[in-house]
Amino acid sequence: MARPVVAVLTDFGTRDHYAGTMKGVALDICPDLTFVDLTHDIAPQDILGAAFELAVAFKYFPAGTVFLVVVDPGVGSSRRAIAAEAGSYRFVGPDNGVLCPALDATGEAPALVELTEPRYARPFVSKTFEGRDRFAPAAAWLARGVDLNELGRPLTDWTRLQLPAPLAGPGCISGQVLRIDRFGNAITNLDRALYENFARQGSTQVIAGSGGVVPLVTTYADAAKGSVCALFGSADYLEIAVSGGNASEQLGLAQGSEITLRRGE
Repeated sequence: MARPVVAVLTDFGTRDHYAGTMKGVALDICPDLTFVDLTHDIAPQDILGAAFELAVAFKYFPAGTVFLVVVDPGVGSSRRAIAAEAGSYRFVGPDNGVLCPALDATGEAPALVELTEPRYARPFVSKTFEGRDRFAPAAAWLARGVDLNELGRPLTDWTRLQLPAPLAGPGCISGQVLRIDRFGNAITNLDRALYENFARQGSTQVIAGSGGVVPLVTTYADAAKGSVCALFGSADYLEIAVSGGNASEQLGLAQGSEITLRRGE
């Protein structure tokens, strides 16, 4: 029988003990766990960035994977702690919208519960580290085989978060940067299907903020070293890159920066 998998996504980084301590708590409950670090390098408190990373990554994991997501500006507040099941995956995290795009992407209506059952949390829950005391135990118990409904009361409402949608205008579609990756590539909310549909109606240019027209290439090496380019990355979203360089720094791009598709002149 395959070992249960817990994939962990946080904004904790790796300098402090936080991510490792959560894993220790989970292993004490379910010693057979296999952990995957989806990422711990989400910008602090960046719910949107975390939601995007989870939504584009979860489908590549084995069925039955539990996703433990702790990007939680409201830690210790009245915001709810939740667990969800959708498709063949389960998710644990704060009710701040961070799970929502992934749940929507499963294509199935999720079952959700609020984490209210104390026997599936640590005896004392810190107001500043619910990842250790509430979320990690819940994920471990799910991985161990506990039914979702054992963790707390069912929910019919939860915090919704939609990834920003591109806006259509006369002869253009306005998108925005959702995430800057480690290489400085600016990943947008303009996906391949949207681009191809727009391009079928006439010649199309990619405009990166005030940086002007950006050539569309197939891969980074198709552009001259140091030059700006646009391409569809592995998640099929349009991104702005610099071949061998850093587009965010070179063009001043950040989360929310405008990237536009417009009719060619």
